[in-house]
Amino acid sequence: MLKKILILIIIIEIILIPLIIISNDKKIIIKKVYTLKIEKKEQPIAKITINKININEDIYGINSDKNTIEQHVTILKGSNYPNLLILAAHSGKGDIAYFEKLDELTINDEVFIQYRNDKKTYIVKEIWEEKKNGKIHIDNNTNQLILTTCSPKHKNYQLIISCIKKESIT
Repeated sequence: MLKKILILIIIIEIILIPLIIISNDKKIIIKKVYTLKIEKKEQPIAKITINKININEDIYGINSDKNTIEQHVTILKGSNYPNLLILAAHSGKGDIAYFEKLDELTINDEVFIQYRNDKKTYIVKEIWEEKKNGKIHIDNNTNQLILTTCSPKHKNYQLIISCIKKESIT
């Protein structure tokens, strides 16, 4: 009877707790293995601030699961910070419409990017719209920040705002 209870306890432990069974000659050693799962909260790599339209949002790395337009302001492929940074976000209404008021920006407005301990100021230099086709036509200038979202005025168009890093303006 004692053997049956011992076997039952071992079977329950095998099912409920991961085990490592080590056979050493004719002895069986049962060692409990506990896995401590520590979830590391992913930190943003940067922040975009546009005081004029009340934007102060985190930006996650380009390979992050959080770098999606459905959750945050998103870094687009082709970005190569600090030379070129292309950011997109939803416009319209709702909790994720971070660029809802992007069309209120005008030439010479300021946009701030905080990357780690380095804060850069960008100045809006050009604003235009173009047909949505999955591409953005931009100059390959260095020290450039591009902001894009759906046009609030024209269906199937995207609003594009080109900014230049303040210290590189002559």
